[in-house]
Amino acid sequence: MIGANVNDWLNEHGDYLYRFALARLRDPHQAEDAVQETMLAAIKNNSFEGESTPRTWLTGIIKHKIIDIQRKQIREQPLSDLVDLDATDNSMDDFFDQTGHWLERPQVWDMPGSALEQKQFLATLSKCLDNLPAKLAALFMMRDVHEIDNEKICKELEITATNAWVMLYRARMGLRKCLEMNWITG
Repeated sequence: MIGANVNDWLNEHGDYLYRFALARLRDPHQAEDAVQETMLAAIKNNSFEGESTPRTWLTGIIKHKIIDIQRKQIREQPLSDLVDLDATDNSMDDFFDQTGHWLERPQVWDMPGSALEQKQFLATLSKCLDNLPAKLAALFMMRDVHEIDNEKICKELEITATNAWVMLYRARMGLRKCLEMNWITG
């Protein structure tokens, strides 16, 4: 059923298949190869039964060909991409002892943007906690921030375990709503 249709399919769907492959592979030569492999598979397989459109069937084939190409790229990654062979003077031996442990722990790099963001978030979270009923805020802080055991929380707040879980759910949902309105921008 395929034989006479292959030339028509190449003329009719070749450009679409090429653009489809190019968008995913971002290499014109690999996209051409994927289209050729797709057409060869269509000829060899000869399994098109007309239950879908030829374009849908060919797109299904090319998806698998693209995956095959990507897998091959990963398997055949050149060593030079993994290791800088020219970096002989940048020995990692200067940082580690003979057992592989750090000679000196790396310093934490301050990220001014993330530090500012964290301060802003904590200020917003604090305001949201203030808007919750006192018992819900206390429960949230004890359980999710200070990670106190549920049994201890129940004793301190004089509530049952079931009530604690319901209250914790309400606290989380209240905080979520408040944070979505005041912090998280879509």
